[in-house]
Amino acid sequence: MIPQPETEFAAFVGIDWADTKHDICLQPAGIDKLEFAVLPHRSDAIEQWACSLRKRFQGRPVAVCLEIAKGPLVYALQKYDFLILFPINPVTLAKYREAFTPSHAKADPSDAEIALELLLCHRDKLTALSPQSASMRTLERLVEQRRRLVGDRNRITNRLTAALKQYYPEVLNCFEEKDTLLFCDFLARWPTPGDAKHARKVTLAAFFRAHHVRSAGLIEERLRVMKSVTPLTEDVAVITPNRLLVQALVEQLRVALRAIARFDAEINTVSKTLTDYPLFSGLPGAGTALAPRLLVAFGEQRERYVSAAEFQKYTGMRQSPKAAARSIGSTGDCDAQHSCGRPSSNGRPKRLPDPSGPALITGSNVPKAVRVRPPYGPWPSSGSAFSIAVGKTERRMMNPPTSMRSSVAVRRYSHHSRGFQKPLDRQPQGVTLPVARRQLV
Repeated sequence: MIPQPETEFAAFVGIDWADTKHDICLQPAGIDKLEFAVLPHRSDAIEQWACSLRKRFQGRPVAVCLEIAKGPLVYALQKYDFLILFPINPVTLAKYREAFTPSHAKADPSDAEIALELLLCHRDKLTALSPQSASMRTLERLVEQRRRLVGDRNRITNRLTAALKQYYPEVLNCFEEKDTLLFCDFLARWPTPGDAKHARKVTLAAFFRAHHVRSAGLIEERLRVMKSVTPLTEDVAVITPNRLLVQALVEQLRVALRAIARFDAEINTVSKTLTDYPLFSGLPGAGTALAPRLLVAFGEQRERYVSAAEFQKYTGMRQSPKAAARSIGSTGDCDAQHSCGRPSSNGRPKRLPDPSGPALITGSNVPKAVRVRPPYGPWPSSGSAFSIAVGKTERRMMNPPTSMRSSVAVRRYSHHSRGFQKPLDRQPQGVTLPVARRQLV
């Protein structure tokens, strides 16, 4: 973030906000005395408190530290130009309190004092709240509220699907998309399989054509399913409660769909008033729903990010150096990649396919001459491996070191290699020992 210019503040305020009241800790500049107060969450009380600060400090800037960047209290305090707001993350205040209060004791006045202390001692790490333009803030809240409505729509659709599975599963196969007015209108008119089965084909076909279903094959398929449906259950105790629930959920789904449509229209209108909107609407795959959200994510205050790396950190797309080294197969200790193309100590070993050969026979009641030893084959090594010769563990063998810069690593590798070669040299000529290298876990 770009550091804020130094400002001479007349007083410093820490606020612990709540739904019904706000605890305040105030310290005038140059005075060590702390003043505590409780501010009710009412418009007139907030107005009176802000006006008293303006009068007391003669309109000079007052720094205010609080745990939120948006909300009713922030909106109320932004009306006053002499109040400079410094929002902090609630986790920051909680960790700061735990560091000096091992008992985890917590109180609203003490939290207000901690917010004031953070403001006084670490103001160089805090950024003053600078609101964007009214159009951008309007678009930000529109896309946020629309996303919540989409979540409500999804929850209603899931509940509707679960209720229909209890007594009317066939209708779910007839309609691929459940979050449509077509699906709502159909269930409102024929909420049970018996209602749809007794309806005339002409009536059903006219209903689908009135809802802009133009495919004759799709209409015929739906009519065939509805006329040949076999009820899942005849139990009234199952059908009646679920039918009433389906009708209630259909009405809720209708309201959610219409609200989303109204939000889409308003978002489209507000987005076109912003100069940067064509940059995002022209991106591949950015439609009418995603482009405004991308515009809000970037915002208008591009000076917040002095480099592309800072924006990557903000969005969570920037990898740490160790993660970047792992992604390219480096061990992280040197520039060379590992011989296996991946870190030696990370990840689970891959399961190899069963090697070809005779089936394994190891039963104790089978003659020893008939038993078949398990076939041996190479196993992927991760830098530290052991060998098995004729079913018995031999000496440990190391892979060549990843980097030959270390003379100690070279000597250690040479020593172990010579030690393993000696037992092999003592074997009779023409005898081949199967060797299996298996990764240590």
